[in-house]
Amino acid sequence: MAVTTAVLLNGDDLRVEDVWAVAIDRVPAALAEDGRDRMRAARELVEKAASGAAGEHTYGINTGFGRFVEKTIPPELSEELQLRLLRSHACGVGDPYPDEVVRAAMLLRANTLAKGYSGARIETVELLIECLNRGVLPIVPSRGSVGASGDLAPLAHLALPLVGEGWAAVDGETLPGAEALSRAGLEPVRLQAKEGLSLVNGTQFMAAMGALALVRARRLVKAADIACALSVEALQGSRVSFRPEIHALRPLRGQGESAANVIRLVEGSAIIEAHRWCDKVQDAYSLRCAPQVHGASRDLLRYAEETIGVEVNSATDNPLVFVDEGELVSNGNFHGQPVAFALDSIAIALAELASISERRVERLVNPSLSGLPAFLTADGGLNSGFMIPQYVAAALVSENKVLCHPASVDSIPTSAGQEDHVPMGNASALKCWVVLGNVERALAIELLAAVQGVEFLAPLEPGVGVRAAHTFVRGISPALDEDRPLASDIERMADAIRSGELVAAVEREVGELS
Repeated sequence: MAVTTAVLLNGDDLRVEDVWAVAIDRVPAALAEDGRDRMRAARELVEKAASGAAGEHTYGINTGFGRFVEKTIPPELSEELQLRLLRSHACGVGDPYPDEVVRAAMLLRANTLAKGYSGARIETVELLIECLNRGVLPIVPSRGSVGASGDLAPLAHLALPLVGEGWAAVDGETLPGAEALSRAGLEPVRLQAKEGLSLVNGTQFMAAMGALALVRARRLVKAADIACALSVEALQGSRVSFRPEIHALRPLRGQGESAANVIRLVEGSAIIEAHRWCDKVQDAYSLRCAPQVHGASRDLLRYAEETIGVEVNSATDNPLVFVDEGELVSNGNFHGQPVAFALDSIAIALAELASISERRVERLVNPSLSGLPAFLTADGGLNSGFMIPQYVAAALVSENKVLCHPASVDSIPTSAGQEDHVPMGNASALKCWVVLGNVERALAIELLAAVQGVEFLAPLEPGVGVRAAHTFVRGISPALDEDRPLASDIERMADAIRSGELVAAVEREVGELS
C-alpha cells in the first residue's frame, strides 16, 4: 500500500514500506507526539546522570568509550566528549552508500531515537529529520563497519553534518557540513551529554539496506514467477506440475504461492492447450521444480522480513535509558548478528531465483532443448540473437555464488578485545545489494528471451497473465529481428522489475499475485 502522507516516527510502528516511501519516493517524515513525550522523559534522566548527582559511572556520559570505559570524564567536558566521538569515529573509506540507503538510514536513526530509550534531545532528532526532508544528504563512505557496536563509522559520518562538520550533498552538490545546512536554511546543533553516542550506536545502515532490499525482493519473487510462466509457454511446458493438489501434499507456504501464481498466469493458454497430448512425459527441473525453488526463496525471505521488521523499530543504543526504573543500562542491542544473518539470507534466497532463471534461458536459446530457432533468431549466422545475453546471465549467476558466502559467520575482535565478537553485517549488506542488482538483470534477460520465444509459436496465444507480461516487455524492448546491442534493454527491464512496474502491469490483468 502506497504511503502518501508524512511518515510519523515514534519507534514502534515503522514498516519497510515506509522506509521505501521516504528513501525512494521522498515522502516526508516527522516526529510523532508520543515519541516526543518519551524522548523528554528519557532526556531528563540522562541530564541527571550527566550532572553527577547520582555519583555513578555511566558509560558514554562520564566515561570514555570502548576500552576507555574506565576513564572518567568530568561534567564540564561532556559536550566535548560527544563531539570528539563523532570526529574519531568518522573514518570510513570507499565509495559512498547510494543516496537511497543514506536516506533510509537517516529515517531509521530518527525512529530509534524517537522510541525514547536513547536520551537524545528532541531538537537534535528534529534537525536530523529536517535534513532528510530538505535534501541535506550526508556523504557516508560504505566501508568501515564491523556491525558492533552497530554501524559506528557510517553513523558518525551521517551525524557530522548535524554539528556543521563532515560533508553533505544538497541538490547534487557536495558541500562542507555547515555550508550544506546553511544552504537548506538550517543551523548546526551543539551536542550535549550522550547525544553523540546516541547518534552512532546502532544497526541503522544494515537495517536500512535490509528494508530496501526486502521491498525489491517482494517484487523479484513475483517477477520470477512471471518469467517462469513466460518460459513455460515458450518451451511448451506442462502446467501439471503447478497443480495445487500436488503442493498441498508438501504444504510449504512459498511453494504453494509460486505454483498458484504460475497457474494463474498461464490460464487460458492456447499454446499449452495445443500440446496437452504431446509425447513429452516430464519437463526439466528448471520448469517442473520452479515452485519448489522459488517457494524456498520466498520462505527464506519471510524469515528475513520478520527480523528486519523488528529491527527497524528496535532500540539499539548503549546504554539504554529506562525511565520507569530510573536507570541507564549497558547492553548489547547494538550487535548486528540478527540483521547480518537476515541480509546473508536475502542474498542466498535471491541468488537462487537467478540461478534457476539462467537454466531456463539456456533451454530457450538451445534448439536441442527448446524446439525453437537457435538463440531465438530466425536468421542465425548473420545474427547471434540471444547467444550472448545467456552468457551475461551465467556471469551474473557465477558472481552471485561468490557473493553468497556469508559474511555473518566471520568475526575479527576490535577495541583491544573489548568487542571480541562482531557480526560483519555491513559486509553482508553490501554483498546483498550487489546480488539484488544481479538478480534483477538476470530475470530481465529471461523475460526478454521468453517473450521472443513465445512469438515463434504464433498464432497460438499464451495465457492472459503471460500476454500482459508480453505486452509490457514489448513496450520496453522491441522484438529482436536483427541484432542490436541489448544492454540498455536489459537495464530498462531490470529497472521495471525494481520499480514494481512489471508486476503492476501483470496484476492489472490477473489480480494481485501471491
